[in-house]
Amino acid sequence: MADVNSDAHVPDGTARRILLAGPRSFCAGVERAIEIVERALESRGTPVYVRKQIVHNVSVVGDLAARGAVFVEELDEVPDGATVVFSAHGVSPAVREEAERRRLDVIDGTCPLVAKVHAKARRYAARGDTVVLVGHAGHEEVEGTLGEAPESMVLVSTPEEVRALPADAAPQVSYLTQTTLGVDDTAEVLGALRERFPLLYEPPSEDICYATTNRQNALKAIIPEADLVLVVGSANSSNSVRLVELSRAQGTRAELIDTAADIRPEWLTSVRTIGLTGGASAPPALVEEVVTALSGYGPVSVEEREITRETVHFELPSAVRGEAQRPAGGPSS
Repeated sequence: MADVNSDAHVPDGTARRILLAGPRSFCAGVERAIEIVERALESRGTPVYVRKQIVHNVSVVGDLAARGAVFVEELDEVPDGATVVFSAHGVSPAVREEAERRRLDVIDGTCPLVAKVHAKARRYAARGDTVVLVGHAGHEEVEGTLGEAPESMVLVSTPEEVRALPADAAPQVSYLTQTTLGVDDTAEVLGALRERFPLLYEPPSEDICYATTNRQNALKAIIPEADLVLVVGSANSSNSVRLVELSRAQGTRAELIDTAADIRPEWLTSVRTIGLTGGASAPPALVEEVVTALSGYGPVSVEEREITRETVHFELPSAVRGEAQRPAGGPSS
């Protein structure tokens, strides 16, 4: 139960509204990545090594670590011949080559949508394009994608960086995007790319993940009614941070929280309507715990606002497929 603070109650004693954005929380790629680690632990025993965080969520990583997963930054921390899982964010060819050289038992947890971007990078570079990758420097997904064709790729994150690119970069310029970007912010960068390179080759399909787009659109639908938006997700989760930025850009206060314990009573002062969502790597149970915690500050009414229902399901890799897969579940799929 939350620490009750009278200032955090709605002044007239009426129930505070909680608007639940839907879809929210786990996406199919995250569910797949987590299940890969779970099955590896069941079939191979402990320890199972995981390069980087399997998904960017503190609670998920902590739970898997408690069950025997060992998270490492680089492969040099993994003993020769051991089992290692690559995270949902993908890796560069150089990492794959090192794993093969050291005879590691590799299970690839790369999200299929990230793998699709990698394939485009290889294809565009092979035909001689300069490939502009729109993304955030240092993000694991970006590092893996850049590693597919380092001689042919350039990273940008803002319209200003696009305008600084040489106009004669190559006979053909194409672009790719990090899958977890904000749709609106990316549109500005792509507009600058089209202006800078009138003959820009545009991918036939969108790189930004369907789940990222759905969660942003679901939040947009409730922001106008909310006095405060709470986003359940970790600080290193790009798609969760984008949700906070989206709300603030539309003039509504937003806070990123890992768990219900992060809620501060002063945030709720005079707040009648709270928009609540979870990033694609946030467990649905954590969102439910936030609803329970908010009820500790007075009566609440909860409204589900679902704009679409996700039915996407990704097959597990053959290395852990084994018995019949359980269906991808949870409120967001």
